Amino acid sequence: MKNTYLKLQNAKLVLTIIVTILICACANKISNQKANAEGFKAIENELDSKFGDNAYYTDLTIIYDKSIGNMINVTVTDAPESLKMEQWNSAQGTWKQSSEIVLEVPQGTKAADYMFQLDDQINLTKLGELVEKSIEQLTNEKDIKNPALDMAFIKFPKNGDASKAEYSVKLEPEYGGTSFTFYYKISGELIKMDY
Repeated sequence: MKNTYLKLQNAKLVLTIIVTILICACANKISNQKANAEGFKAIENELDSKFGDNAYYTDLTIIYDKSIGNMINVTVTDAPESLKMEQWNSAQGTWKQSSEIVLEVPQGTKAADYMFQLDDQINLTKLGELVEKSIEQLTNEKDIKNPALDMAFIKFPKNGDASKAEYSVKLEPEYGGTSFTFYYKISGELIKMDY
C-alpha cells in the first residue's frame, strides 16, 4: 500500500513537470520562431488567434534579439470605424497592451483606408520569404557570413495608398557592425538596399 502511494505521488510530480514544460513551450512559441516564411507564418497565425483574422493594422514590426527572441509590436483594431486602436507588444510569449490610440482621418474617408489586413496581398509568409531572400543576397554580394534579422516590418503609407505599401527587412552581421536594410514592394520586387 505504501509503495502504491509513493508511485502515485511520483506520477503526480512527473505529470506536473510535463504540464509546466508544455505551458512554457507554448508561451514562447512566437518568440522562438525562425526568421523565414514558415516561422513568420506561425507568427501570423498567433496574431490571427490573438486579434482575429479580420483585424486591421497600421503598424506591424518583428524585432529579433538574441537573448529573448522575437518581439512583436502591433497597432491593431477589429473595428476601424470606431477610430480606436490599441498598441500591443509581445516578448517571450507574453502579450501586453501598451496604449490606446484615437485616429483622425480626413472628412469623407474611411479609417480602414489607412489600415491593412493580413491576407493574400499583405502577409507575414511573404515577409519571411523576403527575409530569407535578403540574407541570401547579403551573403552573396557582401560576403557576410550568417547575417541575422534585426527587424522586419510592413510599412503602410500614411496617405492610405495601398499601392505604395512596402516590406522592410533590416539585417546585421552575426557579431555586429553595419546594418543593411532591404525595401521591397508588396509584390516582392526589391526597391533598394541601404547600409
